[in-house]
Amino acid sequence: MSKTKIRLLVAVIAVLLLGEAYNVEMGITNELFQTERDETPSCQFAKVPNDVTDTTAGGGTATISAIEKFSFFMRFLAPPTPSTTSPGGSSSISHGSQLFASIGCALCHTPALQTGDSFVAALRNQTANLFSDLVVHKLGQGLADDVIQGGAGPDEFRTTPLWGLGQRIFFLHDGRTRDLLAAIQAHRSAGTTRFAPSEANAVIDNFNRLSEPNKQDVLNFLRSL
Repeated sequence: MSKTKIRLLVAVIAVLLLGEAYNVEMGITNELFQTERDETPSCQFAKVPNDVTDTTAGGGTATISAIEKFSFFMRFLAPPTPSTTSPGGSSSISHGSQLFASIGCALCHTPALQTGDSFVAALRNQTANLFSDLVVHKLGQGLADDVIQGGAGPDEFRTTPLWGLGQRIFFLHDGRTRDLLAAIQAHRSAGTTRFAPSEANAVIDNFNRLSEPNKQDVLNFLRSL
């Protein structure tokens, strides 16, 4: 498959995902996903789909659907800027970064990836410090949610990017905790008759062997992102 076809396929997939997010997460039906999440007649106050392309517009951005505008917004949104001093000070953050790598967290939460040869100059060959390998991993019984999506099984999750973590309130895929330490510990899970052990077990064991001050340095580093 040529690079041009690959780029076109990626763009199509991105729009499909955004159309689904509009419907599932925001409740806005659109040309790609036209069915309301709740089809109770008495709850419907707007025509379906709620958002459509204005084919009568004279030109400019008025001719672009909200899904495409949403896609542009997400694509060009600037990455979060990490802090070098807060929380805990620069020495703690720097040391926490080193520990993050040495105990194995960076094996999945890869600090940086490089973008490819994009048509858009602003996105071409850029370093993305997202702290994710964007790969699906088995995380065991403790985090399993019994949701099967595409090729991902009920205990498999794509590595969540950690950039911007310092601005988050809730953690893990279901927002079950506000405690960052609890979120780390939740990555450890023994094997069962149904699920294999978590791929993160060895890394969490390494973290647990750290001294309390060293653990705090790792937490400070994560909160600085």
